Amino acid sequence: MSNKSKHILVIRLSAMGDVAMTVPVLRALTRQYPELKLTVLTRAFFAPFFRDIKNVTVFPADLKGKHKGVFGLYKLARELNKQNQFFAIADLHCVLRSKILKQFIRCKRFVSIDKGRKEKKALTSGRIFKQLTTTHQRYVDVFQTFGFQLDLSNPSFPPKSAFSTNILALIGNDSRKKIGIAPFAAHKSKEYPLDLMKEVVEQLSKDYKVILFGGGNEEIAILNKIEATFENTINIAGKLSLEEELDLISNLSVMLSMDSGNAHIAAMLGIKVVTIWGVTHPFAGFAPFNQPADYALLSNRDKYPRVPTSVYGNKYPKGYEDASGSILPEIIIEKIKSIA
Repeated sequence: MSNKSKHILVIRLSAMGDVAMTVPVLRALTRQYPELKLTVLTRAFFAPFFRDIKNVTVFPADLKGKHKGVFGLYKLARELNKQNQFFAIADLHCVLRSKILKQFIRCKRFVSIDKGRKEKKALTSGRIFKQLTTTHQRYVDVFQTFGFQLDLSNPSFPPKSAFSTNILALIGNDSRKKIGIAPFAAHKSKEYPLDLMKEVVEQLSKDYKVILFGGGNEEIAILNKIEATFENTINIAGKLSLEEELDLISNLSVMLSMDSGNAHIAAMLGIKVVTIWGVTHPFAGFAPFNQPADYALLSNRDKYPRVPTSVYGNKYPKGYEDASGSILPEIIIEKIKSIA
């Protein structure tokens, strides 16, 4: 195999959690096959995710600007063709955009992820209730199609990052363990009720430094109120760059997250992640990487028997909005204290 034949284009344009889930797989791939060179086609914002992985370069896709629409994708393909000759293209996204790109990029080896739509539909319709292939394994399967057998059983993670002056100015410099809490998700049905989350913060802040994560004006306003209410609680939302957030997350003892992107970001850095699940369920394959099953706290299926009602949390019957509220705050607090 020539040097040119070892260059793979990896396509994963969004969303944040799905992009973060590629990181442990690509880290394993480059460790087990150090001769490989990878170019990750994704949004420029996500480039810091890959900062510690050798032989990985991020090629930014400007899908709202110069790469918008079919003609924009054609221009993107021309840019890729001009700079690279790919041995293979691993489409870890499998959407219309990546299928259009396939027509324009000069490469005959092109494999797309099998998203398992039929199995997921059977799961959310109640016809089956069992663990489906994880998203991480689906990513692995794409590379195995090219002949690269991957083992994720002994993962490596980057070391803890040093804090910048900006981070230290926000959180201080004391010896208390840091617990991250990311209470928001793309859909309200995946979020823990705010009044119950405040109980969790109140109890944890007595023993730990609690770091609140979020984004957007509405979320920041909510987190500012929580910060002002409880001791040892810091809201960092909107105050740090993504690189600085990664530096901070790498120093957490535990991240408490919904079924959302922050869970996957913490997991890709080797941090313990406790997740809260409402109308979604780990069986769909989106549990964070390398976490024990009992770190996933599940809504009560005796009370909410149709869980999981959807893969992404965007569909659910009336009355299921607060399914995650069936998880008692005491259960969450006990789990975090037992592993921090």
